[in-house]
Amino acid sequence: MKRHAVVFGLSLLLAACTAGTIVSTPTPQPTSTPTATPEPLAALVNGEGILLSDYEDEIARFEAAQASLGTDLASLGDYRRQVLQALIDRRLLAQGAVDAGHEIDGAAVDGELEAVAQARGGSEAMGAWMAENRYTLDSLKRALREDKLSAMMIEDISQSIGESAEQVRAAHILVATRAEAEDLRAQLSAGADFADLARQASLDASTRPAGGDLGWSPRGYLLVPEVDQAAWALAPGETSDIVESPLGYHIVRVVERADHPLAPDARRFLRQQAVVVWLQARQTTAPIEIYVAP
Repeated sequence: MKRHAVVFGLSLLLAACTAGTIVSTPTPQPTSTPTATPEPLAALVNGEGILLSDYEDEIARFEAAQASLGTDLASLGDYRRQVLQALIDRRLLAQGAVDAGHEIDGAAVDGELEAVAQARGGSEAMGAWMAENRYTLDSLKRALREDKLSAMMIEDISQSIGESAEQVRAAHILVATRAEAEDLRAQLSAGADFADLARQASLDASTRPAGGDLGWSPRGYLLVPEVDQAAWALAPGETSDIVESPLGYHIVRVVERADHPLAPDARRFLRQQAVVVWLQARQTTAPIEIYVAP
């Protein structure tokens, strides 16, 4: 019942394309065809261009990666738009890092490139890898610089998340039908023990042995939004009415609510959400022009 947050993939934030965990404002609709000169652009972000060739190469890399996993591209929806959004997000993060005073000079990029080449087995193996993955020397350097700057900005944003946060400790009972939920709710109203009923009746195998205990969670962390919303609407000791979700029918009880140390996964989730909020705010103010129809 708990959400397992996916950490941003700093290479291009492309976890968004398959996991759906990185949510930002929708990609703007195309405003024209790709620019004609001097180098065609796929998008313009705060006056800085994303090259059409970089976008097309990233699409090809993504498609090749999915093919190697045996994924049917038709099952991924509008993945071209998501790839473009990932490139825009990376550019926004890199620009934010520069605005915050960070910079990666050419020597640092060259050093990073040298480290990648050594990890790949030397210059010859590196050249073969670049050709296979549709990188030129210039495009790889651009990607390395933006990745490093993006990582710096993500770290800056994430610093706002401390070691603790306001959380609720909730429990729930999940059943298949409303009639079952109504019966359980009546038993609770008559004084039945919540944990005992959860052990006897709940369909959630992960929490049933612990009497339905969901543990401590910050706002938005529980996997089922309806349960999360119900928990945050309750005071400690209160029990919800019947809550319907795609999984069935829940009864939620809040045990405690307090500032509480964050579990590592919950802290990762909040750090990721902080970046999502930053990107959403940035996209409302940044001029972004799209020149391709993903």
